[in-house]
Amino acid sequence: MKILVATEKPFAKVAVDGIRKEIEGAGYELALLEKYTDKAQLLDAVKDANALIIRSDVIDNEVLDAAKELKIVVRAGAGYDNVDLEAATAHGVCVMNTPGQNSNAVAELAFGMMIMAVRNFYDGKSGTELKGKKLGIHAYGNVGRNVARIAKGIGMEIYAYDAYCPKEVMEGDGIVPVDSAEALYETCNVVSLHIPATAETKNSINYDLVNRMPKNGLLVNTARKEVINEADLLRLMNDRPDLKYVTDIMPVHHAEFAEQFPGRYFSTPKKMGAQTAEANINAGIAAAKQSVGYLKNGIAAAKQIVGFLKDGCVKFRVNK
Repeated sequence: MKILVATEKPFAKVAVDGIRKEIEGAGYELALLEKYTDKAQLLDAVKDANALIIRSDVIDNEVLDAAKELKIVVRAGAGYDNVDLEAATAHGVCVMNTPGQNSNAVAELAFGMMIMAVRNFYDGKSGTELKGKKLGIHAYGNVGRNVARIAKGIGMEIYAYDAYCPKEVMEGDGIVPVDSAEALYETCNVVSLHIPATAETKNSINYDLVNRMPKNGLLVNTARKEVINEADLLRLMNDRPDLKYVTDIMPVHHAEFAEQFPGRYFSTPKKMGAQTAEANINAGIAAAKQSVGYLKNGIAAAKQIVGFLKDGCVKFRVNK
């Protein structure tokens, strides 16, 4: 059995070493395709692969057509919108992710950007503090819970909205649950986004919702680019010069945001949430273990199954 690790953006060497140990220790062959520059290279590499480990690499119907022996794809990370789940299902390929492995890294980045924003992007002028401010966590999944943990240490008041997480869970963590996204934005000085990109959530962060935020509101996005209605947010930030927006996913209209709102907008040059040595190792090794478990014992042995999701299935939804 061959397990292919195909990563346009490679794992760190120490992570690859850990992946190799898991795969070869189980008696399987490891193949590496790193820093590839053309889709044709991926199409060629998957031809005889039984399992595929990826990061943000796009797995679509064309890739699945080429992968005649493929049984499983594991996305080393939480989000899986780079995999065509409908096509995978049609090809009889199981799809998994590794939720939780990158969560602390993303949460720490969210706070790094929060602090930078409230300190006026370190322009030398007086800023504000996060202590005592109201933080809204939009989706209380793995990342959201780590954000809450850090916020407690800073001394923020923490609120959360998640349509799929029981209020009792949030209350048990010392978080104040609210009944709607609208209530979250009306209440909080800072809102941190952790929702997945689904048919339901795409473009849902729009003018009307963000406009509910109190004066000097800060929106933080370490989730997905697609959940932001960029045209609406551009218009709103023009109408409300008190608002700030920081994101780990560069918008399509990055140039307009940067030109129109200096001192109020920031984007990382590329998605940095999971870019730590620890997250890299954790996600890669978890993906290797899941691939090995599935090939050996089938679906019953695999953890965190995300494959075969259709129509926003709640049970296995990740990055809530």
